[in-house]
Amino acid sequence: MSESVWSWDIDRFLNESASSSPTPGGGSISAYAGALGASMVCMVANLTIGKEKYKAVEAEVAEILGQAEICLEGLKSGLTKDINVFNKFMDVLKMPKETDGQKVTREQRMQEVLREATDSPVEVARKSFMVLQLAQKLAPIGNKGAISDVGVAAYLAESAINSALLSVDINLPQIKDISYAAEIQKECQSMKTSAADILKDTVRIVKERLV
Repeated sequence: MSESVWSWDIDRFLNESASSSPTPGGGSISAYAGALGASMVCMVANLTIGKEKYKAVEAEVAEILGQAEICLEGLKSGLTKDINVFNKFMDVLKMPKETDGQKVTREQRMQEVLREATDSPVEVARKSFMVLQLAQKLAPIGNKGAISDVGVAAYLAESAINSALLSVDINLPQIKDISYAAEIQKECQSMKTSAADILKDTVRIVKERLV
């Protein structure tokens, strides 16, 4: 895919995702969901900054905004990377395996690509986890008129985490580096558990401020 996905309009993105084309696939959609969550954090922060009513928390909200913008860019890059890594994976599948030497070369390259295909969604999950944490920080201090959108951000970020980690689950069993696999698995489980707790707390705060 030589053309950047970011040159597409939303309609094309959805149509391509719904088609038989393997990309954009689950990893890309996870990154997109995380990016949407980050955009909601940015929006509520922007709607808070500059308002006299929220002057006391403006510096804190500005910091949240800056971090959310970094996450947004990171998740956009993550979407592109997911597509590129998948293309690499497909290229490896086409590598010859007729001789022992070709088989060894192909297997070495496959392990490299599988690791990339694992690191990519893990990074999407990490960035989405940061978005979720930012939503939690913004929930008690963000503009009350848009506070429901902080809840939207939290739900999207938590979904992005769990969705991205499914891509890890499908690749990890094929990776032969046992210590690497164990380390990633431990981190992913910790993220899932913490994300569930943060989401619950954030939604609770949002709902309290809706009334």
